[in-house]
Amino acid sequence: MTRVVAIIPARMASIRFPGKPLTLILGLPMIEHVRRRAVLCDLVHEVIVATCDEEIKDVVQTAGGKVVMTSSVHERCTDRVAEAARGLDADVVINVQGDEPLVLPRMLEEVVEPLLKDASLPASNLVTRIEKMEDFLDPNVPKVVTNRFGDLLYISREPIPSCKKALSGDYAKLKQLGIIAFRSDFLQLFSELSPTPLEQVESVDMMRAVEHGYRVRMVDTNGTMIGVDVPRDIQRAEELLARDPLVEAYL
Repeated sequence: MTRVVAIIPARMASIRFPGKPLTLILGLPMIEHVRRRAVLCDLVHEVIVATCDEEIKDVVQTAGGKVVMTSSVHERCTDRVAEAARGLDADVVINVQGDEPLVLPRMLEEVVEPLLKDASLPASNLVTRIEKMEDFLDPNVPKVVTNRFGDLLYISREPIPSCKKALSGDYAKLKQLGIIAFRSDFLQLFSELSPTPLEQVESVDMMRAVEHGYRVRMVDTNGTMIGVDVPRDIQRAEELLARDPLVEAYL
């Protein structure tokens, strides 16, 4: 049986939203929404929060969750996940970013499925359709283009593949979600790869894999997802969670 571990990276020192993981949504810290929703996935054997902050550690452990303390120097969340995963008994590690409070348990199953079907595939990443033009133009939303096989070509915070033609609506506009599955050995290799120019320009971890020549399968999923990037995103997330029946399972 493939052993799957979900690791949620979180830190207090977010440039765009300091203290974000402990911001309350419906009275519960955002990191706990993410952790508790991940726990509800039957495919996942263990859920761990990876952080460098004692405040986050205290909140998660008080709620009964498991925490691994990591270095404070990581610039990319995937590198924090890789540190936390070293020595773990896991075949696949899912990076579930701590600012995805609407993550659904089935999404963790969806992102792992390509790795179970294709032994040559090192990583996979969820994407979803962009429905609103404001999201397509929002620099906080990473936009994705893929090849004909669904493998990642590029991620940008700019509107791609074409802002000029976006209004016609004749092609799928995709955004990256912070839910990425890695084979354990590739995750460690990834963290040892040199940071790349496009990774740094776009501030997107997975461009490092592409620039070094590795495949990343992009997996389309349904469901309203909001990555909480800035404080104004909290109200929108709270409105959606207030109508989400899954919340009753863990609050």
